Amino acid sequence: MAEPTAIDLVIEPRPRDIGSFEVRRVLPHAKRRLVGPFIFFDHMGPATFGPGQGIEVRPHPHIGLATVTYLFDGAILHRDSLGSYQRIEPGAVNWMVAGKGIVHSERPPDFNPPREMAMEGIQTWIALPKEHEDAEPSFSHHPADTLPRFTRDGTDYTVIAGTAYGERSPVRVFSETLYVHAEAQAGAPIALPDEHAEKAIYVVRGSVEIEGREFGPGQMAVLADGAMPAVVAREASTTMLVGGAPLDGPRMIWWNLVASTEDRIEAAKRRWSDGGFPKVPGDEEEFIPLPAPLPEV
Repeated sequence: MAEPTAIDLVIEPRPRDIGSFEVRRVLPHAKRRLVGPFIFFDHMGPATFGPGQGIEVRPHPHIGLATVTYLFDGAILHRDSLGSYQRIEPGAVNWMVAGKGIVHSERPPDFNPPREMAMEGIQTWIALPKEHEDAEPSFSHHPADTLPRFTRDGTDYTVIAGTAYGERSPVRVFSETLYVHAEAQAGAPIALPDEHAEKAIYVVRGSVEIEGREFGPGQMAVLADGAMPAVVAREASTTMLVGGAPLDGPRMIWWNLVASTEDRIEAAKRRWSDGGFPKVPGDEEEFIPLPAPLPEV
């Protein structure tokens, strides 16, 4: 009989073209739709943009989720239908709660004068519990110096959202959440918080070892529920820890829409097609039409 393993699944990313450049999509996956409340995980870049260029994502709608943008390099200009206008840069967090419906765009930053820019970051979606699916939309920006940061045994930790290691991020979450950026020196351990049932570790750069197996850039190791294996950086490594408590039931994901029922998805599709969502102030001229046929996520 094979010995039990702490690794439940290894996910290899799939390339996806978002218009201005290519991303590596990890979640959702055919064998794993959610890790804790995380239903979507994109690794953006690394890429280099010329002066005045950057991510160009036209206005589009969301329901039933919160988007989390976190950058290692570069900058993005966020606008939304609440009137938010916010440039995000490395180490800060843009947290947008879609709830019953919001529209936003992501554009090149407003540098003056324009300059060349490296870009790399992670964008995730966190599915909202059923009781918050119709929450009022909101947006908050959390500068880098407001997030809990500390160093332990050669690894620097930033608690992006939720709780870990006795620290709590100022980002408002709706269910138990684990989201940590860990920068490890070669040979350093990467500690796994023990309060979260579902956990995964994603390697951005470098490589880590878990149970004698090596994982490199772009790979996500999803751990068995409650597993706490030793994780060691084989070289200087950038990793992301994601997870939390299991969500209160399965979720549907269609394009940019997340919901607990098909009726909610269909209503949002009709609303977008009929122009029922609010516009984004300052970015009213363009929008992404409702896809047809069914979009592949």
